[in-house]
Amino acid sequence: MQTQDKLQPQANQTPQQYLSDFIQRYNQKTAKSKQQAQTYRHVLADVRGSAGFQAAIKEIVYPIVGKYASGSRMWDIDGNEYIDLMMGFGVNLFGYNPEFIKEALTERLEQGIHIGPQSDLAGEVAELFSELTGMERVTFSNTGTEAVITALRLARATTGRNKIAMFSGSYHGHSDASLVKVQIQDETTQVVPKFPGVSPSVVADALVLKYGDSASLEVIKQHQEELAAVIVEPVQNSRPDIQPKEFLQQLRKLTQEAGIVLIFDEMLTGFRIHPGGAQAWFDVQADIATYGKIVGGGMPIGVIAGKAEYMDRIDGGMWNFGDTSSPQVKQTFFAGTYCKHPLSMAAARAVLKYLKIQGPTLQEQLNQRTSQFIQQLNSYFQEDGVPIKLSNFGSIFNVVPFGNPSNITNSSGSGNMDIIYYHLIHKGVFLRPGGGLLSTAHTDDDLDFIIQAVNESVKDLRNGGLLP
Repeated sequence: MQTQDKLQPQANQTPQQYLSDFIQRYNQKTAKSKQQAQTYRHVLADVRGSAGFQAAIKEIVYPIVGKYASGSRMWDIDGNEYIDLMMGFGVNLFGYNPEFIKEALTERLEQGIHIGPQSDLAGEVAELFSELTGMERVTFSNTGTEAVITALRLARATTGRNKIAMFSGSYHGHSDASLVKVQIQDETTQVVPKFPGVSPSVVADALVLKYGDSASLEVIKQHQEELAAVIVEPVQNSRPDIQPKEFLQQLRKLTQEAGIVLIFDEMLTGFRIHPGGAQAWFDVQADIATYGKIVGGGMPIGVIAGKAEYMDRIDGGMWNFGDTSSPQVKQTFFAGTYCKHPLSMAAARAVLKYLKIQGPTLQEQLNQRTSQFIQQLNSYFQEDGVPIKLSNFGSIFNVVPFGNPSNITNSSGSGNMDIIYYHLIHKGVFLRPGGGLLSTAHTDDDLDFIIQAVNESVKDLRNGGLLP
């Protein structure tokens, strides 16, 4: 596979002329994706259809429409082939369509999609999950957002408190409870809704703090009597360079002493950095943790796991047949028609069994390959004076703040970081703003191809006057 349609900027082109020429080439290559976005825009309300909208690049603001995927590759409806660095936003640790998951799903499809009866695999999946993570009890939802909502409810039900502390830069799904931010107005710091439509009432129960800052621990201590939980994304997708082990261990000690539930959102880090997730990596045992993505093997899933003290709120706790025992814990409410969906359970069992057999070597090797890959790219950026820096946490990577931001913004009004992503797509590397991930399916040839595509994209942008 060679990088596709290398651009040759004409002599004396202005940045605007170069951008216009690139947009035309990009449109030609992905014509069907653009056509589909326009055809269905009136009926399909889709955030991906306008993500990253800027007037200067309006004609290329549309999602690439996928048709087929296998291993590290994806093909769009125009027939273009891409090396995929999105990997389902973190779902596809093993690449697309791995044989062991495909076989599990095919076998389960033959048995029918039975929703009403209890899943015949749920108990086994919970047991495997507990074995790998060390969590005492497990329950299943359909999405990560559902899992976080449930974890917060369990914390409130157990502690009798309402306030939740979280950290700026973290993402915990799209429930109102987590869509809040800190805003400074008239020299006063206050928590406000992050988006229109988020109920202002949620801010009374939210505390938003700076991640990794010891001052945040003091604020938590001040509010300890009213805090039900502190929820943390141990390494934020937006800032993989912030990996505060000591802070997390201090947070664990503080929450334990204050009777505050510590919730780890392991949606992205769970099973990716280590079989035991970020908790094993940082040697911090959370009270409750939420998972998803990888464990579903491509099927929708959310997982809430934790100590029995909290998880017993789901079903009343342990009891036995044949004696006088009964549920002893007052339950909160948790339900969902598609929880423990037969296909999700089949895929999860296949994934967990595979991870158990592979052991930590799988993650160790992938972490090492990713670090070497990021180091190669950063060496190139540094040697060539490119104002970009990447950081990684295991196989998760992203652009991190570096240098002068004005160096990656141009006179046409568009951000050149976004333009770089479009160039990479044009050259056959599928990556969007928000970071990327490597899978075990990516080969050395794939990584060499990506480095070449990055190199060519920078040269094209410089020749076009869009990078210094």
